Amino acid sequence: MAPTPTQTAGPSTGATARRRRWATRGELALLLGPALVVFCGFVILPVAMAAYYGFFSWSGYGPAVDFVGIRNYVTILTDPDFHEALGHNVFIVVMSLVLQGPIALGLALLLNRKLRFQSVIRVLIFVPYVISEVVVGLGWGLMLQSSGAVNGLLDKVGLGAFAADWISEPGRAIWTLLVIITWKYIGFAVILFLAGLQGIPEELSEAAAIDGASFWQIQRHIVLPLLGPTVRIWAFLSIIGSLQLFDLVWIIWGQYVASTAGTSTMATYMVANGRNAGSYGYGSAVAVVMFLISLAVALLYQRFVLRRDTAGALTGSSK
Repeated sequence: MAPTPTQTAGPSTGATARRRRWATRGELALLLGPALVVFCGFVILPVAMAAYYGFFSWSGYGPAVDFVGIRNYVTILTDPDFHEALGHNVFIVVMSLVLQGPIALGLALLLNRKLRFQSVIRVLIFVPYVISEVVVGLGWGLMLQSSGAVNGLLDKVGLGAFAADWISEPGRAIWTLLVIITWKYIGFAVILFLAGLQGIPEELSEAAAIDGASFWQIQRHIVLPLLGPTVRIWAFLSIIGSLQLFDLVWIIWGQYVASTAGTSTMATYMVANGRNAGSYGYGSAVAVVMFLISLAVALLYQRFVLRRDTAGALTGSSK
């Protein structure tokens, strides 16, 4: 009895399938391998080392032998200065969303229409984002001094009564920081929103306009709901960035002024009480606490805010 085609092709088909699977695995290893090595070397390993050194009283030199258990973490969680720094981070998170979101959305909706010098305006809005934080910090720090350009301008225009110590005065400095952050990062939000607006079909707005909808009705009921995923992604990036804010505060206010002016953050607290205090074990513990807070926020945001966006993307990809 002659073998059927299925019987003849069986072993060959199985070998071909195995070769394809190994080829696919080889491609994944080749493409993902370098990225995984970099990620593990510069993210996973430092976090693991920080978690290890956080259990020691270590000065940064020689082996860590003075094991203190969770004492560093207890100190962090009971330190009023850390509570104050954490409160500043939370305040910056909330106010960054409140200030940057509506302003950036309004600018994006405006720049999405046909305007003269539209490209120039977009560039001017985005320029502060690409300027180095060091340059931004030094420039604003000089302008906001008591004898700086801001108070000088107020005097020139007859508003000298509004001149103030924008950097050192407690209660005012945190708002100064928010203004600088908004000026620095709003360009990123505008460009991100503009990219999202470009993906909304114009036919929807045109059909609504034909049905008698006004410009604001179109934005409210069509554009904004479709822009929701982009806004949620921006909000996530803004939250994580605000929790890890360091450079602008450190450059403008420094180690000591930041704590007295009310602009300290968890990152500045970590550097001031860790490296600058010669207590690298304690600084490592602070870094671990910051990592856990950021991770918890990211997971909760993913679970309750981004879930429907990712679920829709996965559903769409499976069709």
